[in-house]
Order: sequence, then C-alpha cells, then structure tokens
Amino acid sequence: MHKGSCLCGAVRFEVEGDLPAPDACHCTKCRKHSGHYFASTDVKKDALSITGEDNLSWFASSEKVRRGFCATCGASLFFDPPHLDWIGIAMGAFDKPTNTRLGIHIFVADKGDYYDITDGLPQNQQ
Repeated sequence: MHKGSCLCGAVRFEVEGDLPAPDACHCTKCRKHSGHYFASTDVKKDALSITGEDNLSWFASSEKVRRGFCATCGASLFFDPPHLDWIGIAMGAFDKPTNTRLGIHIFVADKGDYYDITDGLPQNQQ
C-alpha cells in the first residue's frame, strides 16, 4: 500500500500494490500544470482510493485528458484520461518510500530551455 496527499492534506490517496516506474513528462502542458516537468506513475484506477474528493478540482486540458489538483492548496496530483483504465499520480505527492525509480523521459522535444537531462535514462522526443 502506498499513501500520499496534497500539500495541505485535504486530498489523500492510497494505491494498492507496487508502483510502476514513473515517467517524467516535459510537454508544455505538464510543465505549466506542475511548474516544471511532471513525474508521475500510472496505476490502474481500481487500485486507487481517494479521500477528500470534495477538495479535488479537475481541469480538462484537452478533449482526452483532465488534470486533478487540490482546490485548497493547488497541489498538482493527477493526470487522468477518463476513457482509459489508468491514472497518473504525481510522484511528489507520495509519502516515502515509493520503492521505485524514474524510468523514462517523455516529450523531451518540448522541455524547458533552462535545464538539461543528464541522468542517462531513455528519452522519447514525443
């Protein structure tokens, strides 16, 4: 069981089972949503339970994806394609230990110009 929350604790969540290796998304939308790149792990929706859902706000960032954040503190928490059976959860929102390591960088063609990716992990341009 892995637990986590937003910054103020109004939204809490639990994930049943191991966490898959997270990815770091450098696309413009993820950078604007999170303030940097968005590191998240994708879990089956039926493995996730959320408390404090009344404090959770959703923003439809495209026709296929919505992004969840705490309405109280503004913490970026979820990347949800409603038509699929998985949801991305921000790695920074998990309590330690997560027992996983970053696995890949995606959308690096859109990354910010103020940093370099030098960790040797695979990089997908799109």
